[in-house]
Amino acid sequence: MKTPKQIESLIEEGLVDSVICQLMSGKEALVYVVQCGSELRCAKVYKETHRRNFRHSANYTEGRYLKNFRRTREIQKRSCFGKVAREEAWQNTEINALCRLSAAGVKVPRYINFFEGVLLMELITDSQGNVAPRLNDIRLTTEQAKSYHTLLINQVVRMLCRGMIHGDLSEYNVLLGSQGPVIIDFPQAIYAVENNNARWLLKRDIDNITKYFSRFSPELAKTDFGSEIWSLYERGKLDWDTPLTGVLVETHKPVNIDGLLKTIDSVMKKELAWQRYKQERWTSQRSLAF
Repeated sequence: MKTPKQIESLIEEGLVDSVICQLMSGKEALVYVVQCGSELRCAKVYKETHRRNFRHSANYTEGRYLKNFRRTREIQKRSCFGKVAREEAWQNTEINALCRLSAAGVKVPRYINFFEGVLLMELITDSQGNVAPRLNDIRLTTEQAKSYHTLLINQVVRMLCRGMIHGDLSEYNVLLGSQGPVIIDFPQAIYAVENNNARWLLKRDIDNITKYFSRFSPELAKTDFGSEIWSLYERGKLDWDTPLTGVLVETHKPVNIDGLLKTIDSVMKKELAWQRYKQERWTSQRSLAF
């Protein structure tokens, strides 16, 4: 096939030998299978901002630019430099996520290189060596659905233990490789401590994959792993091997009404005493003035 313009520079640098085919066209990038020596790899070419079909990006970019004041200011001004900086931040987020999560044992494509806006990664294949299908293209048995759901929940937990949330997880960005599900597409990934939308994004990720797997295993629809995982995370009790039930148990301690009323009464008495003191002092000072 004709070599895409964005990959020509990689061929000139010797990073890529040739382009085999286009693999997919996503919301934010075009993906190609490329020949690199004796290996087939994946080349992800990011689309320009005005060509991306990724809605509500502000939900993901919150907190990303705080480390560099100049970049933050230019991005907010929407200057030419700011547009470039925004694109670099969008792309670097995926690179950082792949490296960070791979080191944490999360099943993601292996990062290889990044050059001129093109990300080179491992090509995920199935047990026959063919390009791995996306999860939404597979018909699952009940047992497979339960197994893959458990595996992906564990991957989400590992990600959160490293402080990250995918932010757009669904059956469309999970590949079924020879070793099981592999999560892809991370430019919108967020750091949980930096983004006020973290809880909502985590729960949506888990609800998305649970809804998909419940087509094949309806009992999964009754689970609520998102709320349970976030509750454990907030309380500092989440680890990669923390046992999960899919049920959030709310513990409500009975309210001590008598103690609450006594506290309110005490505060009101102190406030009245303070107001009385101020009134008496004002009256005394006024009488002295005359």
